[in-house]
Order: sequence, then structure tokens, then C-alpha cells
Amino acid sequence: MTARTLMVQGTTSDAGKSTLVTALCRWLARKGVRVAPFKPQNMALNSAVTADGGEIGRAQAVQAQACGLPPHTDFNPVLLKPNTDVGAQVIIHGRAIGNMEARAYHDYKRVARDAVLISHARLLAEYEAIVVEGAGSPAEINLRAGDIANMGFAEAVDCPVILIADIDRGGVFAHLVGTLALLSESEQARVAGFVINRFRGDLALLQPGLDWLEDKTKKPVLGVLPYLHGLHLEAEDALPRGVTLPDVQTEHLRVVAPAIHGSRDISASLHVIVPALPRISNHTDFDPLRLHPQIAFRYVGPDEAPPPADLIILPGSKSVRADLAWLREHGWEQAIQRHLRYGGKLIGICGGYQMLGHEIHDPHGLEGEPGSSLGLGLLDIRTTLEPGKQLRMVRGALAPSGAEVTGYEIHAGVTTGPALETPAVLFDTGGTDGAVSNDGRILGTYLHGVFETSAACLALLRWAGLAGAQPVDYAALREGAIERLADTVDAHLDMVTLTRLLGLNLAAKEDVAP
Repeated sequence: MTARTLMVQGTTSDAGKSTLVTALCRWLARKGVRVAPFKPQNMALNSAVTADGGEIGRAQAVQAQACGLPPHTDFNPVLLKPNTDVGAQVIIHGRAIGNMEARAYHDYKRVARDAVLISHARLLAEYEAIVVEGAGSPAEINLRAGDIANMGFAEAVDCPVILIADIDRGGVFAHLVGTLALLSESEQARVAGFVINRFRGDLALLQPGLDWLEDKTKKPVLGVLPYLHGLHLEAEDALPRGVTLPDVQTEHLRVVAPAIHGSRDISASLHVIVPALPRISNHTDFDPLRLHPQIAFRYVGPDEAPPPADLIILPGSKSVRADLAWLREHGWEQAIQRHLRYGGKLIGICGGYQMLGHEIHDPHGLEGEPGSSLGLGLLDIRTTLEPGKQLRMVRGALAPSGAEVTGYEIHAGVTTGPALETPAVLFDTGGTDGAVSNDGRILGTYLHGVFETSAACLALLRWAGLAGAQPVDYAALREGAIERLADTVDAHLDMVTLTRLLGLNLAAKEDVAP
């Protein structure tokens, strides 16, 4: 097999593929290896802007950080962003090429495969090692033909595969043995071993099962990773990974259910709610708020009435007009009006910002059927969706406070109107973004990541009513989580075998280290 490329595949979605790739990338980077992450095909509504002006899945941006690299489109050459239950926007090498239904994309995979192999070849030419993340499960029989996300890629580049399974959800031995049994002989042969993830308890009680697994499959267990309580790593998406196009709302709620139904911290000083839109995008915007000790944060699902709050945030959406209709159907328009009457604050981010205006026009049918929708009418703006996305990293200051802010824009909307004369953000390079209402209680912005900068987060929390707001260094929290993952694989995995699979000689590197 070809050295320098190692692929992590999972028995299910959310088995721990993203986490393991992140951990391996940081561990190798610590050893002085020039390593890059790679995900051939990703289905994700959480995306990130890259250094070369495109967009990739958010998880690959985190993995790039683990490698000490800026995000690049070659790390995730094919990105699918679902905008209906049966269709998605297709992004190749960071650029949207159009919308496709699932069957049409299945036929398009031959073209997408070329993009995947081109990116992989470029990374091989530049880096010593590539750690690859699969998508969903390699044992999806209906998706095997033309596969570019799992074994189809591994076979094309002839790389070894590690299979990871989540023991916390139960049935781990059935998952591993069953997945292996559904692979072809050549695919089975390239599985180099197993990793069991999220184990709680006494490892000695698990050992008989590990011995049976190795005897049954003739493949080694490369390690058992413990359940890491309190670990935070940005979620890849509100949707399961893979190339299928599932029921968006059902699968979204499956993932965010712990946040929706979790306990409310009545001692927190600020209560923040976000509607769990069916096609919510970049919900990682709210991770700094979810982790803030002074904030009681909740996603509110379709079966719940919006509860009282200090701050309502309308999030980004991949189908803004459809999600706006969903908001109205579930009583949010009246709830927002009541919230504002009683002095609450309101923020709209990206698609949520567009919803705050008078009208949203989609003449080209970029997010669904062509047409227009009336907005909430809370800001004097109008938005028209146009082909060609705005993709850029930005730096500036919040206009109301002067607090430093950084973030990124990913949107197709062109917004105009008198409200823009009172902007929310002033860019360092000139120009402005967003709008603030005349009474100062509503703020809209296209800027994702607005809460990740400590100064901006602190200013917005004080604006929302948290008088004693304390700063939280979200960047340090994320970096600490990546370091913790690297420590965990170092302690619990057979790293000698893993580096051998990559064809690396770390001893030689240590010999020449200064």
C-alpha cells in the first residue's frame, strides 16, 4: 500500500472520525511531521472560509489548526450543503457549481472523483503525511457504486484504513464485524485495525471482547479511547455525515437534542435562545455562548414554545425563505415581537440577518423555487440572492462599541436599504457590514464567528444586558481541546503501528532535531 496516507473510516456517523483525525494531526505535528488533513467528500452546513478564498467543511478547518496550517480548499475538495430534503449545493474546490438532487449528484461523482484525486496529489507533493477522514459508513450498500468518500477513495490511492466505532452507543462488536463483513475482499485487506471510541469503565472487563474481536477478524485493536468528559470540539454539522440526503429536521434534532432538552442554568445571568431551524448553518457560531459560564443557552425545537429570554439570535440558514416560513409556522414572529416589546435584544446572523428585513428575493432559485418572501420587517433592508458567493475573512470593530472583531462571510445575498447607514461592523480595510436598529435593540450582521473574538463577545453580552460579563478565551479553549486529544491518542493508541502505516521514521526526525 501507498505510505504517507492513512484513512480513518467509521462504522456509523458520529463514530469519532473527525475527532480521531484531529488528534492524529496534532500528534504528528508535535513530532515535527509536515501533516495535512483531508476529507474527499463532506456533507456539512457548518463551513469555513479558506486562505485561498473558498469554503470547506468546518471540521477540516479545525483539523488544519491541529496541523498548524491555514484552511485550504484541497483539504476538502468536495463539499455538499443540503438545501432541501433531496438536494444540495455542490461545491468543488471551494466554489459552488450549482444545486443537484441526489440522483443527479450520483451521476456527477465521476467528475467529483477527479477533483478529489487532484487535491490529494497536490497534498502528497507538499506534505510528509496525509490523514484522511471518511464519511458516514463504508458499508452503505446502496452508495457503493462510484464511491469517493470511503473505500472508493482508499482503493483509488491504495492507502490503509483504520475503522473506528463508538462503544457508548452500544453494539460496538456488531458494528465492527458487520461493517468488515460488508466490504469486498480487497477492502477488508486494507483495514489495518480497529479503534474503539468513548469507552467508560474498567478496561479489564472489555478485554475478553477485544480478544474475541482480534481472533474473529484477524485484525488488531489499535487502542481504546476513553470517554472524554467535558471535551468540546466544533461539530462538523447538524446533519449526519455521508453522501445520503436525510430528513433534515429529524436528523438535525437528533444531534442537537442534548442542547434542546438539556437543563437550564437558572443561576446564569443571561438567557439566550436560538431557534433550531431545519436547515441551520454554521451553528458553531454559538459555541462560545454555550461554553460561557454566565450564559444559559438553549436551542428551541419545533415542539417548544419560545421561552422568555434576554437575547434571541436568528442563526444562518441554507434555505432562508423556507426557514423563515418555518419560524412563522412555529410562532416565532409573534414571540420576537413580544420579546422586543418587553425590552429584549435580537441578533440576526447571515440568513437570520436577511430575515430581519422587509423582503427576501431569490429570482434565480438558488435556495429553492424562484420567488420572494416577506421578511420580519424589523430592519429597513431588502435582500436579493445572487449567483456567486461572498467568501472572505474580515477584521474590524463593532460599530456600537469599537470592540475588535474578526470573522468570515459566506453568503449569496446582496442587502440594501437605509438601515445600512447605521452599520454593525466597521472593517479595517474600509466598508461596513450589517445594521443596527434606531432604538439600538436589534443587530444584524453577515459575520460568522462574531462571538469568537473575546472583545466582541464581551461587548455584545454587555449590550444584551449582562452587566458583569466576563471574557472567555474561546481560541484557547479550542486549542486546549486539540491538545487534550493528542495527549489521549498518545496514551491509548498504538502510535508505533500508526506511524508505520504512514511510512514515517520518527526516530530519524528526533535524531536531527535541534
